[in-house]
Amino acid sequence: MTNVEIANTILKQLGGTGRLNAMTGAKNFVAIENGVQFKIGRNSKSINTVIIRLNGRDLYDVEFGRTRKYEFKVVNRIEDAYNDMLKDLFEENTGMYLTF
Repeated sequence: MTNVEIANTILKQLGGTGRLNAMTGAKNFVAIENGVQFKIGRNSKSINTVIIRLNGRDLYDVEFGRTRKYEFKVVNRIEDAYNDMLKDLFEENTGMYLTF
């Protein structure tokens, strides 16, 4: 799979770019090596950047952090998450909901 295909698969597992944008103000979606990175709107946990990567065990490594003045600081890192855990991890770490 290419990096774009992996990124699109991850975004679909979170509900798609439309839902992410509507519910969280997500923008600047970028396909990175084996994953996706995007920015989100203001939230109670002050997280503004999310990075999700597919690892060698076919599981996901997720980083929630802050980007300020071009410097990324990881606030929380979760390794070896299953695809059905991604929505819950996102909601827990950002305080934003992806479902009604």
